[in-house]
Amino acid sequence: MAYAVVADLRAEGVTISTASDARLQLLVDEATRTIDKVTGWHFEPRSATLHFDGRGTPSLWLPVPPIRLYRLALHGEDVSFSRAHLVVVGAPVGPGFDGPRLTFRHGRVFPRGEGNVTVGASWGYTETDGTPEGRTPLAIRRACMLLVLRSLSPLADEDSLEERTRWRVVEERTREQSYRLDSVRPAVRPLTGEPEVDTLLAPYVKPSLPGAA
Repeated sequence: MAYAVVADLRAEGVTISTASDARLQLLVDEATRTIDKVTGWHFEPRSATLHFDGRGTPSLWLPVPPIRLYRLALHGEDVSFSRAHLVVVGAPVGPGFDGPRLTFRHGRVFPRGEGNVTVGASWGYTETDGTPEGRTPLAIRRACMLLVLRSLSPLADEDSLEERTRWRVVEERTREQSYRLDSVRPAVRPLTGEPEVDTLLAPYVKPSLPGAA
């Protein structure tokens, strides 16, 4: 899966003569991998079963937000993960999100052990859109599109400056909100080497989380 589709790039004015559908898809896939690498998260649902070390504490910090939990096992034995027994802090991410984790209620703990906690889930950093799984954040989608557009017009080619300026995702609207890329340009640390893209990605860089790699 990827954070943009070929139709998005066509809507921005990229013609068949400039890049085929296959070429655009390769660039979208590459941009998606770049975003995952520099932010430390991924921004779409991906199913996986992961194993963690229990630490004898009520909370288990996770490397990525769980969207839908479908298995929890301790030492290979399935346990209940109803809301009455377990707090799941995951995605869609909402206000007050301080990192993905599972926390047992009523004094129960994740027992100490190496790889003894099994969590099967759909994982990903998504934002609320009224659906159970949420959506890829709009800023991530725009960043993916901009990376592709920049790839079509390399910085090394001075003659491409006009093209790079013309192909800019300046504004995007949904029914609920709109956003202009050139309205605010805070200073951010370099992530991709593209300041406009880095401004979009900076709020989504994974922080240091207790017990999560």
